[in-house]
Amino acid sequence: MKHPSYEAECDVCRANAGEEPSPGGVIFANDLWFVRHTPPPAPLAGWMMLHPQRHVQGPAHFTDEEAANFGLVLRHFTRILEQVTGALRIYVVAFGESVPHMHAHLAPRYAQMPNDAIAWSLSDTFRQVAAGEMAGADLAEVDSVIDKYREALEANPPPR
Repeated sequence: MKHPSYEAECDVCRANAGEEPSPGGVIFANDLWFVRHTPPPAPLAGWMMLHPQRHVQGPAHFTDEEAANFGLVLRHFTRILEQVTGALRIYVVAFGESVPHMHAHLAPRYAQMPNDAIAWSLSDTFRQVAAGEMAGADLAEVDSVIDKYREALEANPPPR
């Protein structure tokens, strides 16, 4: 859906509007939030992206409704992702530098990580995969996690 704040030059707005391909398509969307898998090649199966539907730079600029709901949905999306992937935890990172539309990375911290990358070094794996220095996650595994995550969110949607 194109939000009234849609900006054509914004990659996140285009993704929210279905104009940017993403593995498995839309995983979850409502009037406030949008969830998708990070585009290939992804370093990890289950590396999700959480976007507000509205073109907004970050939480400091959320509406009261977005701010009140953000903690609830963030907890819900990460808890369900943890359950679906079996991850030890879910990293949540949002720098807001590359695109001026808030987008949070929800990255599973598995017991076994590529190149033993944990915490900040996980961002290095993203760059290594993009540069072709490291293989991306298996696409069948990515699809499997997407399907399980979507099914879990359909059965147990986030609070409003």
